[in-house]
Amino acid sequence: MLSKKRKLYIAALKAAMYISTGLTAALVIFIAVYVFIKGIPNISWELLSTKPSYISGKIGILPDILNTLYIVLMTLIIVLPLGVGAAIYLTEYAKNKRIVAVIEYAAETLSGIPSIIYGLVGMLFFCQFLGFKTSLLAGALTLAIMNLPTIMRTTQESLKTVPQSYRDGAFGLGAGKWRVIRTVVLPGCVDGVITGCILSVGRILGESAALLFTAGFAHALNGIAEGLSSPGATLTVALYVYAKEQGEFGIAFAIAAILMVLTMLINLSAALVSRYFAKKRKF
Repeated sequence: MLSKKRKLYIAALKAAMYISTGLTAALVIFIAVYVFIKGIPNISWELLSTKPSYISGKIGILPDILNTLYIVLMTLIIVLPLGVGAAIYLTEYAKNKRIVAVIEYAAETLSGIPSIIYGLVGMLFFCQFLGFKTSLLAGALTLAIMNLPTIMRTTQESLKTVPQSYRDGAFGLGAGKWRVIRTVVLPGCVDGVITGCILSVGRILGESAALLFTAGFAHALNGIAEGLSSPGATLTVALYVYAKEQGEFGIAFAIAAILMVLTMLINLSAALVSRYFAKKRKF
């Protein structure tokens, strides 16, 4: 039998847990509802499908949407091969565990560095030293460095979930190292890799500080080739510009509502992908 003091202690912990959960859920719901109430009335087809006109004073965010798409695609093209390849090497090929531990520690340190520092380094290295100037390409390279530790560590943890017996069985059948990784290991952990990539897209969408230094905040409408070599504002940067520089809080809340919807869709996609591959693995 539990003593009275023990029962009170357990009840107090349960109450604290419920209160903390309720406050967290209430805070999230409040922020989402507040942003949607302020932003949705300001969203229109004209806003989404036109570019800003300084002559007529009309505001459109089509260039910002396209710039966001360009920078997400370019960042993923750069960071995915590097992050997944580094994770495969560290988990499957590297022999010196001390070096692996040092690299993992460096990756965890990089993931904790404030994004404003990445922006400063990206501006000095990509924009000035390499001569890319202020452009979406410089912003994408900076975001690739920012997201590299996340992709690498997520892929590493996914690779470690594949049982060693799978590898041993494939080796016993005469398969080579790369064939085992390609046909046994990667299919067994693809859900974790894809989930990490999807969550990285969310971080790319939400980044603004690093892009202010590297990508700029122009609202020009360009194709993908010209756009990557030109300065451009993503949705988060445009939100900052409209709210802080121009005082257009209605437009800022409209962009915030769009970003909230995109974030929810990204998190939902990550959950659905994990569930799909979990079910597929059972059968």
